[in-house]
Amino acid sequence: MLDFLFQLIMNSLEKKLKEFPFHIILGSASPRRQELLKSLGFDFIVKPTHADESFHENLKAEKIPIYLAEKKANAFVDVLKENEILITADTIVWCEDKVLNKPTDFQEGKKMLEILSGKMHEVFTAVCLKSGNKQITFFDTSKVYFKKLNLEEIEYYLMNFKPYDKAGGYGVQEWIGYIGIEKIEGSFYNIMGLPVKQLYEQLITF
Repeated sequence: MLDFLFQLIMNSLEKKLKEFPFHIILGSASPRRQELLKSLGFDFIVKPTHADESFHENLKAEKIPIYLAEKKANAFVDVLKENEILITADTIVWCEDKVLNKPTDFQEGKKMLEILSGKMHEVFTAVCLKSGNKQITFFDTSKVYFKKLNLEEIEYYLMNFKPYDKAGGYGVQEWIGYIGIEKIEGSFYNIMGLPVKQLYEQLITF
């Protein structure tokens, strides 16, 4: 009987996801965001938006990814219909009142990891959902505590994983996360680039 009820619930949820009334467009080329959205069970297509990621100097902390997620949504060239939802997102690393963007090269990546070493930093991810007649933006925050990283660990990671497409110069799901992160407060997936719990709740009530 319990197996039957479990299967009934599973079938109902699967039907709900497959019959989701909106066509989802993920406006991101990030393989991590694509993987996370796929894992939620929604069907979607990928159409990256192309917006420069500059922002006003007076923006701080979560205000930066909120601004950039909305900027990416506004840069989408197609006209959205009422039954289409565009998802755009932006993630930043915030440490000691400064933003750490994506490093451009080995030396900048090394400098970023030296800044993060032995400290707590925050990761903010903002998500913008936009349709033909509606737009909402939300964000999540996670705290990450790094151990004191030595130079050998930093250089090994940069040479082997080349995290130049990642905010703060590291991927939580990669080697540096395995050996360097002591504690996380908040969502692991938010650090990867998508607060999936919040995203799921916002999508099904959009």
